[in-house]
Amino acid sequence: MGLSRDQVEAALGRFAHRPLDRPDLKRAAVGITLVADGAALLLTRRAATLRGHPGQWALPGGRTDPGEAPGAAARRELAEELGLVLDADAELGLLDDYATRSGYLITPVVLWAGIAPVLRPNPVEVAEVHRVPLDVIDVEPRFVTIAESDAPVIQLPILDRLVHAPTAAVLHQFREVVQHGRPTRVAHFEQPVFAWQ
Repeated sequence: MGLSRDQVEAALGRFAHRPLDRPDLKRAAVGITLVADGAALLLTRRAATLRGHPGQWALPGGRTDPGEAPGAAARRELAEELGLVLDADAELGLLDDYATRSGYLITPVVLWAGIAPVLRPNPVEVAEVHRVPLDVIDVEPRFVTIAESDAPVIQLPILDRLVHAPTAAVLHQFREVVQHGRPTRVAHFEQPVFAWQ
């Protein structure tokens, strides 16, 4: 069973998005794109040939252009990566900014894509695309410690593997805020060292 568009908008409306003031980082946006009438979201595996973070699990997204709003950037990247074009009215709200160790400040944008959008993954950027049911991400995260940081590394045990931050942090916050109505913050969670570059 999925979430209705009204339920998602209401949950995000009750949540106070927390931006981060980090002018030292490059701005980026990712899209948490709801499909199957709000019962699933789109998750990709980055192409192995990409210079940055090859082969990692990710939400569609990327760097924002100068003057571009996070919602517009997330929708543009969704079109570039998956061939899915959405209008501005598909934007439902924002989750908290997340600063990455690799030099980006990510703003997660929740998008509504309807029942069964046609996807045309760009093989230059995307190795795989999955429609992940929301009950799959409705799991307790794992936290591990690393010598390089005092903050816990967040991992989500989904899809028979571990998905790490930043994707794990964003998905966990979506689960908490939208699926359970809990105003949980995730910006303090760490990424694994392999994602720091």
